[in-house]
Amino acid sequence: MPRFSIIVPSHGVAGRLSLALDSVLGQSFGDFELIPVSDAPGSPAADVAAGYAERDCRVAPVHAPPTAGLAGARNAGLRAALGDWLLFLDGDDVLVPGALAALDARLRETGDVDVLYFEHERIPWWTGEPGNPAAPLLAGAPGGPFAPPEAVGLTGVQLPAWSAAYRRVFLLDQELAFPDGHFTDVGFGGLVALCAERMAVLRQIVVRHLLRRQGNRLNLPGEHHFELLDQVELVLVRAAEHGLSARRLGPLFEQLFAAVLKTAAHPRRLPRRRRTFFRRASGLYRRYRPAGFRAPGGSVGVQHRLLAQRAYTVFRALRGANQAAAKVASSVPRPHGLRTRLRYRLQLRRRLDQNLAVYCAYWGRGYTCNPAAIHAKARELAPHLRSVFLVEPDAVDGVPDDVEYAVIGSRKYWDVLARAKYLVNNANFADAVVKRRGSVHLSTQHGTPLKKMGADQATYPVVAAATGSFARLLARVDRWDYNLSSNRHSTQMWESAYPAAHETLEYGYPRNDAYYTSTAADVARVRRELGVPEGRKALLYAPTHRDHATGFETGLDLDALCEEIGDEYVVLLRAHYFYDRGGARGGGRVIDVTGHRSSEDVCLAADALITDYSSIMFDYANLDRPIVVYADDWEVYRELRGVYFDLLEEPPGRVARTPGELAAVFRDGSWADEEARALRAAFRERFCQFDDGQAAERVVRRVLLGEPPEAIPPVIPLAERVPAPAAATLVRS
Repeated sequence: MPRFSIIVPSHGVAGRLSLALDSVLGQSFGDFELIPVSDAPGSPAADVAAGYAERDCRVAPVHAPPTAGLAGARNAGLRAALGDWLLFLDGDDVLVPGALAALDARLRETGDVDVLYFEHERIPWWTGEPGNPAAPLLAGAPGGPFAPPEAVGLTGVQLPAWSAAYRRVFLLDQELAFPDGHFTDVGFGGLVALCAERMAVLRQIVVRHLLRRQGNRLNLPGEHHFELLDQVELVLVRAAEHGLSARRLGPLFEQLFAAVLKTAAHPRRLPRRRRTFFRRASGLYRRYRPAGFRAPGGSVGVQHRLLAQRAYTVFRALRGANQAAAKVASSVPRPHGLRTRLRYRLQLRRRLDQNLAVYCAYWGRGYTCNPAAIHAKARELAPHLRSVFLVEPDAVDGVPDDVEYAVIGSRKYWDVLARAKYLVNNANFADAVVKRRGSVHLSTQHGTPLKKMGADQATYPVVAAATGSFARLLARVDRWDYNLSSNRHSTQMWESAYPAAHETLEYGYPRNDAYYTSTAADVARVRRELGVPEGRKALLYAPTHRDHATGFETGLDLDALCEEIGDEYVVLLRAHYFYDRGGARGGGRVIDVTGHRSSEDVCLAADALITDYSSIMFDYANLDRPIVVYADDWEVYRELRGVYFDLLEEPPGRVARTPGELAAVFRDGSWADEEARALRAAFRERFCQFDDGQAAERVVRRVLLGEPPEAIPPVIPLAERVPAPAAATLVRS
């Protein structure tokens, strides 16, 4: 029987779950079991937990449906636990080094107490000083074990469940579990304190709680705030059943209603039915107020008296006077030009056009990428929608004739942005764009992240300087309602890079549908358009951008490479889109396809890919064709740009570090041998999870047509997908 059982609910925190699990498994005290609780097998968090269970026998995952909420997840872990002591750790939390050893030592000092409270640290997600809110609550408690009447202020309702260790037998004997619904910590903490006979405290930080940028879910607006009153009533009813003394009941009552009044006085938490909430709270207050209870002083005391008197009208007026403030100036749109600005503000006052969808890709570079693929599928499945693509003036010529467009900065541009129900972008819309109530913003992304993105770039000075204001970046992210992911790796990294309240759609990238829907005739057509000679193998060379470099240099002598590897090959050069110089150029053995509109077409034409650290490798892997990584400056790139995993440890194929090594893998045929295929298969298993040729349909049905998740076509298993055929038969030379 282990000393500790650590229960970690993980719904919605797959991106941070590894931090929590690592903090437990890295403890110097090893007598524990670790119980991650996730959704059904196959969910992002479940996959993470299963990986840990394979590596460490102390990890014993269990499952609880998302509908059961936090309480259901914790109770599922409680039922599975075997340890003497239970700890509850949220997926956003970590145990500090030495935490379990400190708890074990303290519990040996105190003996068999029922609950041991300890301190925790709240860590701001970005900047700011950490806080230790438990320290003042525990400061007045006795130094040794004590009975609850000796510390009447320690009621349990002000401490989260993860700020204490609980004797498992005590919870079982008292039949204590987390009550259903939101604010379960209030109910559980209060019941534990009511039932406990002996307590102790550890005045030491044990848990670091990592605050989410989007804040505590309990603080969001909604009807769930009525469940706070359910928890308050549960605790007060049980206190009455226990015959709690007035000395203990007074602090418990005051602390419970401090939470109630905080919600009642917060207009954003209760956008509707505030009066109903207040009336029910008033009824509880009058029914359970202890005899001789004296309200606290100051404005809080005034709120107590108004609640006791059911004086909602006065309470509301007081709240309005205290919280009146001007609206945030940043919400004012600022398009260039006074007339355009006024026109935009006027358009914002008009009703949303429920049948208008606006698309943009790469800051207006043209009709391309995921937005273009969604646009095309929407014309098929949602023909009632008017779709407008946003482009820069120099990209107008590349827009298909039958696609309606608006030039960025024009009046039409601001008009459609102001009134569109749906806004789809693979980057972000301008800062001045206002997120209107009822509008739907979809971020499609434009690649799988190898390099650090978003907020994760902050610790890398070179790229952080180029990124600009992270506050403005995240303000743009806050407009998202949905964010696309093409694999579980991306799901987890986006959670870290773009912390916000949007929903992640694991639907795949619509632009990659082409890799499964294109035919041999399509491949032949594209090769002719690009000028690939008949019978030659085309090697696509697609290096990524270097943040520490100015201008584009291939870093590789392509003419020399062609001479080294033989006449059967030609090279298609596709520089990063930052260096798009327009049009396909070149001739002979090296063909510059940087300016070709569609990277998907270029990939279809290529028999193999040579790249360094470009995200094109993740897309190209869908074709199940050879990939060679040319990593001549990996250490520099990794140090200056930051990466999410070691590409050289988990490559999609052969790796070359010098021009000579690169030429050699093509001369000896190892670029397409069995080992290369095995590496590619593992890579595809990890990064081609959701790209199956139906991503655009899933997006249109869910986002634009509003179909429920259960009606969306499921992802076709990887083994059943058939990629577009390559032009050349790839055999060992």
